[in-house]
Amino acid sequence: MKLRVGVVGLGSGWESRHRPALRAMSDRFEVRAICDQIAVRAEQAAKEWNAQAVDGFRSLAQRDDIDAVLVLAPQWYGTLPMVAAAEAGKAIYTACNLELEFDQAKELKRRINESGVAFMAELPRRHSPATIRLKELIATRLGQPRLLFCHTRVPAERSPSASRTTAKISPLNDLVELVDWCRYVSGREPTSVMSIRHRAIDDSGDDYQMMNLDFSDAGTGPGSGPTAQISCGRYMPSQWAEAMAYRTPAALQVACERGIAFIDLPSQLIWFDAAGRHQETLDSERPVGETMLSFFHRSVTSLLHNTASLEDAYRALAVVIQARQSHAENRRVFLEY
Repeated sequence: MKLRVGVVGLGSGWESRHRPALRAMSDRFEVRAICDQIAVRAEQAAKEWNAQAVDGFRSLAQRDDIDAVLVLAPQWYGTLPMVAAAEAGKAIYTACNLELEFDQAKELKRRINESGVAFMAELPRRHSPATIRLKELIATRLGQPRLLFCHTRVPAERSPSASRTTAKISPLNDLVELVDWCRYVSGREPTSVMSIRHRAIDDSGDDYQMMNLDFSDAGTGPGSGPTAQISCGRYMPSQWAEAMAYRTPAALQVACERGIAFIDLPSQLIWFDAAGRHQETLDSERPVGETMLSFFHRSVTSLLHNTASLEDAYRALAVVIQARQSHAENRRVFLEY
C-alpha cells in the first residue's frame, strides 16, 4: 500500500534525512502536498516531487488525497499541525520536539489518542543500527544495563532554519531524545530525576543541562536499580569546529552485568566482555531515516492501533519537564506520568 503524504515544514533534516528516505521508499510513499512558512521553498520542493504547494497546514490536513501528515519542522505553528491532522483523521509522523508544559503535553496526547490515528515521533537514536545491535548484545552477551552515560555536544548558535519566533536557546529537543534513548536501552521506566542547569553568559538560555535518571523499582530507594547520567552542552560557538571535535566522548556508554559497550552514532559499536574487545561497524545497514519511515508505514497500514510511539514521546517529554522542577527546587523529583 502506497501512502499519500503531505509535508509540513522543510526542516534542517530535510536534505540529509527525509528527502533521501522518501526517494528511496517511493514504492511506499507518495508526496502529494508541501507546506512551509517560506512559500518559495515550498514551491521549489513541490515542483521536485510533482506535488502541490499549500498555503496552510489545515488545508493540507483536510485534503482528500492525503493519508498521512509528516510534520518535519516546528516553525511558527508548534503543535497545531498535529492537532489538525488528528482532527482530520490523518496519520501523523513528527520530527519535532516542542516546548510544552506538562498539561499541554497531556492534552496533545489525549487528542491524538482519541482520534485513533497512527502516530510516530522521530527518535533516531533508538532506531540507529548501533542501538539495535546493542539491544541484541544486552539480551545475549552483556546482560542487563547497570549504568548509562549519555552526552551530546552541540553548537551554541541556532541553525539558520530555526524558527525566528524562538527567542531563547533550549536543549529540550536534544534532551527528550536522550531520555528516550536511555529508556529504550535500559528497557525500564525512570522513577525519579535530579537535574542541574547552567545559564549562558548572554542569557540566551541554558548552555548546559545535566540529568540523573534513576530506574529503581518504586519503594526500593534511589540507587538500587540502574541509573543514567545525561548531559547536553551548548557552550561552544559553531565557528570553533576544531574544539567541537576535540576528544568527543562516546554518545552512549553502557556498563552491563557482564560487559561494557560504547556507541558512536549512527553505526559504530565497541564492546568489551571477558573475552576482550569487540568492534563492529554497521555502515551497511539501512539508513535510519528509511528505518523510521518503514516503521511508520507498518503502523499506518496495520489493523492494530499501536500507541507505543506516542507513549514513548510523551514519557520522555514528561521526564524533561519535571527535570525543570528538580532544578528549580534543588531536589530529586519522583516522576509522574
